[in-house]
Amino acid sequence: MTVIPNLNIVPFVSVDHMMKLVLRVGIDTFLRELADVVEEDFRRWESFDKTPRIASHSKEGVIELMPTSDGTLYGFKYVNGHPKNMKEGRQTVTAFGVLSDVGNGYPLLLTEMTILTALRTAATSAVAAKYLARPNSRSMAIIGNGAQSEFQARAFKAILGIDTLRLFDIDRSASEKCARNLGGQGFAIEICDSAEEAVEGTDIITTVTADKQYATILTDNMVGPGIHINA
Repeated sequence: MTVIPNLNIVPFVSVDHMMKLVLRVGIDTFLRELADVVEEDFRRWESFDKTPRIASHSKEGVIELMPTSDGTLYGFKYVNGHPKNMKEGRQTVTAFGVLSDVGNGYPLLLTEMTILTALRTAATSAVAAKYLARPNSRSMAIIGNGAQSEFQARAFKAILGIDTLRLFDIDRSASEKCARNLGGQGFAIEICDSAEEAVEGTDIITTVTADKQYATILTDNMVGPGIHINA
């Protein structure tokens, strides 16, 4: 009988491991390289299972399982979305995932995906804008200024060269915190008093909010021709 050593050991990436990895690589480099992988996978779109996410909705939020496979590897992500959590000192989104070998069913990796979800979401948004936004776009309105907005800004700067931000949130302190956290990153930042003010004259509009209470973020008269929207 062949004995395979360490067969029962599944590599685990904790939140601490992920943070150290991202910081060692550098956030901008990490985002650019992640965007390259995302773009490469879009090119082989037909290779993947298109299994709808499994969602459990409640009045508090949603919990989702997201499975897929390319025939060689199988993976799923567990992720929640609970906007009320911020008021309770918790994160709105938490996530973890598993990657497995289709050939034998063994798990290859168990990893936190809260930070990775924020990075992947931002990188994917920037990849879409790379092909859909006007060439040489430099300004972006970000409506909803929680933690994800900072990842969006960093990704758009790293991948598209965005250098001007117009921020709006119904909670102005969220915009102020976002502006502070992005200070020194090469942005010109303006905090706006309304979504209408934020989008005026901008090249790209990104909405970063999951609060169903304020589901109508933009109206058609707020978006001019040639403006790219990430929602």
